[in-house]
Amino acid sequence: MWAKDLWPVNCPIGGVSYRMHVVAWWPTVLTVLIASITDLRSRRIPNWLVGLSFLSALVTAVVTHGAAGLGKSLAGAALGGGILGLLYFLGGMGMGDVKLCLAVGAWIGPGQLMMALVVMGVAGGVMALAWAFWGGFLKESLEGAGGLVCGWRRRGLQPHDRLTLESPGARSIPYAPAIAIGTIFSFLAQP
Repeated sequence: MWAKDLWPVNCPIGGVSYRMHVVAWWPTVLTVLIASITDLRSRRIPNWLVGLSFLSALVTAVVTHGAAGLGKSLAGAALGGGILGLLYFLGGMGMGDVKLCLAVGAWIGPGQLMMALVVMGVAGGVMALAWAFWGGFLKESLEGAGGLVCGWRRRGLQPHDRLTLESPGARSIPYAPAIAIGTIFSFLAQP
């Protein structure tokens, strides 16, 4: 929905004025903030939240841009759901995170979502390193990450036998805050 397409609004932040799409900004930010709070508290992202957000994005896309808007919204949802869905399939992501990214993609479209995904990955990596450092298992986490990166050619697109969320003793972090950081950044970075 494409921060630069409809009803831009100026938002002064640090003396710089950013254009934001008011129709997509508020529901998207509200969705990722509620998801972050619930993910931090209960390690779950409510289905009602992502379902309502996704359907609202589709309706808004049709009302504001017709069939082209619906196509762009569905493309963003497919990109977000597809990329995080692959990580879910490999055992490294929860399904709530996949659904949240799908809903965000429906609101912001594939172009803006690409930027959000890059920032989301960096934010998630920093959060994971900080969590491992403070939890006292940084070395174990770095060895596991190395095994994932270096072992994919041998394993192919199969989940790692020990490094999945379903593994006993698996350590996971709430990922909705990283999705929120990437999403909000993608709005603020729009020209």
